[in-house]
Amino acid sequence: MSADSDKSQLLQQLRIDRSEREETTGSHGKWWLIGVVVAAAIAAAAALLITRNSAIEVSEATAVAASAAAQPAAILQATGYVTAEREATVSSQIAGQLTHVYFDEGQHVRSGQVLARLDDSVQRAALDQAKAQLAAAQAQLSQYQVQLAQYRRDFARDAALIGQHLVSEEDYETAQTLAVTTAAQVRTQQRQVESAKAGVQAAQVQEDYTVVEAPFSGVVIDKAAQVGDFISPIFGGGTFEAAGVATIVDMSSLEVDVDVNEAYIHRVQPGQPAAAVLDAYPDWNIPAHVIAIVPTADKSKATVKVRVAFEKLDPRILPDMGVRVSFLQETAAQAGAAAQSLPPGTVWVPASAVVQRDGQSVVFVVQGDRAHEQSVTPGQSAGDLRAVQGIATGTAVVQSPPARLADGGRIAVKSDQG
Repeated sequence: MSADSDKSQLLQQLRIDRSEREETTGSHGKWWLIGVVVAAAIAAAAALLITRNSAIEVSEATAVAASAAAQPAAILQATGYVTAEREATVSSQIAGQLTHVYFDEGQHVRSGQVLARLDDSVQRAALDQAKAQLAAAQAQLSQYQVQLAQYRRDFARDAALIGQHLVSEEDYETAQTLAVTTAAQVRTQQRQVESAKAGVQAAQVQEDYTVVEAPFSGVVIDKAAQVGDFISPIFGGGTFEAAGVATIVDMSSLEVDVDVNEAYIHRVQPGQPAAAVLDAYPDWNIPAHVIAIVPTADKSKATVKVRVAFEKLDPRILPDMGVRVSFLQETAAQAGAAAQSLPPGTVWVPASAVVQRDGQSVVFVVQGDRAHEQSVTPGQSAGDLRAVQGIATGTAVVQSPPARLADGGRIAVKSDQG
């Protein structure tokens, strides 16, 4: 029995305790699950830390005071002169001697106003002669018409009597010939009357040419002739004839012609805002805009002519004055115009810098290598600029902040040259 007892004890020792195994397995699984969770949390924290510490590349802009935008910076400057779109040297249409001059330099004249008269004695004589010839032709025509009426009555009477043999065949034919011939003379004389009328009109035109009138309303800037001068519409070399009586400028057509270097002409566009400063008034900034770019270049100067119009004319602006024109950015000019209605403390920032975060308008202020969220109150827009309140002038802000940029996020500002 002792042998069987020893055998049973040995088998009992070799038997596996399943309850103990289950307890050990459950304990190991629990710790494994906890380890997985902890590892995931550490990975998430590490990822968050890496993301937070990784620099986001951004562009920055500086907030500009609204008052400063009222004087936008010029992108190009050029010099030129004040010119008049309508300017004319007034002269007579025929050569002659001046007998009357009715104007002075600086005088305002209206369209059609008589400026001067030439000696018209020859023209008046020619006109009187033409009128006399017309009167003679008309009188001759009347005579022919009376004769024609008589000859037609005679022919009608002879035609009634020829059938009764009361008139001869010869008398009948003579009456018919006189009627036909006189009718032809009437027609010819009518042509003579028309010719005489044309002669009167031509003589009248020559008479009218002795009167010099203003072609349009304007100001006389040059009095080129005096009473007694012999003037001519043709410039003649070596003669003592004056080519004109006066030079008139339409002051409402004053503009500026400037020469822009052809290397920079791409910066100028029709309608672009500009500012003009007269050499005579260096502290007077005159609003202007580009009318047109003349489509040709001066190869000797490598320039292109640009026409610039004043927004409002002033009596101080005179033809041939020297002027400096600054071509402005259109957005800056709009901001300057809008600045007059903005409340104090308003600054301009790029419109792309203002974004929505949690239902609020914010900008990201650049402070070193970090971007900090700042709430602002947005106002009106001007081009690609936006008026805001809540930040100071000179504050650097992020342009077009990406959605992943958070408050305090690390940034790397791109270089302007990049």
